Parts: sequence; structure tokens; C-alpha cells
Amino acid sequence: MTSLDAFDLKILGALQDDGRFTNQELAEIAGLSASQCSRRRMRLEEEKVISGYRAELSSEALGLGVIAFIQITLATHSPDNARRFRELVNRIDDIQEAYSLTGDADYVIKAVLRDLKSLSDIVNDVLMPHPSVAHVRSSIVLDRLKESGKLPLRG
Repeated sequence: MTSLDAFDLKILGALQDDGRFTNQELAEIAGLSASQCSRRRMRLEEEKVISGYRAELSSEALGLGVIAFIQITLATHSPDNARRFRELVNRIDDIQEAYSLTGDADYVIKAVLRDLKSLSDIVNDVLMPHPSVAHVRSSIVLDRLKESGKLPLRG
């Protein structure tokens, strides 16, 4: 784990709010000179504390109106079966996130889709017929209460 001081945390917090801040703007927020801020930012990038930059896109504006969480139980719990399922998940662009779990399901995936037909297609034509999968259960999101990619930063 990287050692972070209060200046680093201010820089990281500001970048979580807006990744387009210039070093001068970050410096003003953190209370540093622009060159000090630039060096810190480069160090945070090199140490992979900052893993990248991207634009946050609106799923609604892009016509992606359905979010579903899909629980998967594997047919067998072998390394090959898990690998085959992982490869399947990584090939499907509609799947935004995938997690291996403890509990009843082996995996949960988050899919962002155009419509219910797209959800039906991914469940019935892709996931259920795959040889690594035994059971599929999906839940459709009715309302987003909170969505954030921000990590809690504490000193």
C-alpha cells in the first residue's frame, strides 16, 4: 500500500470529482505549487494509485435503459470451468462488472442493456446455454438510489 499524506488525499479527492483538473487547479485545491502537484500526480500515477482517466457516460442518453444484476451458479467448480466462464464474461460488452462471490451464487454480474429483449437474449442465448453455467437468476434495477465510482479517502 502506498503511503499518502493530506496533500495526496486532496489531489485524489479533487481528481475523483473532475479528472480534467490541470496541475495548476489541483495545486490551488491542495495548497501546493503547480510543480509540486505535478510531481505528486506523476508519482500517484506511477504507483498505480491513479489507475487511469475516463469520461463518465450516461447510459440513459445512449439508449441503455435496463440495468440487471445476474447471479450465476457454475455447473462444476473446477479451475477450467471457472476459466471458461471468465472468458465468456470478458467477451460480452453488455457486462459492465463481474464478481466472484461467497454464498449461494458463484458470481454476480452487472449488465447494462438497451431493453428487456436484450436481457432475454443475454440470459437465454448466451449465459444459460454455456456449458460452464448451471443456474442463472436475474434482477432488474427499478431505480438507482446511488451510483458512484468514488472511493472513500481518509487520512
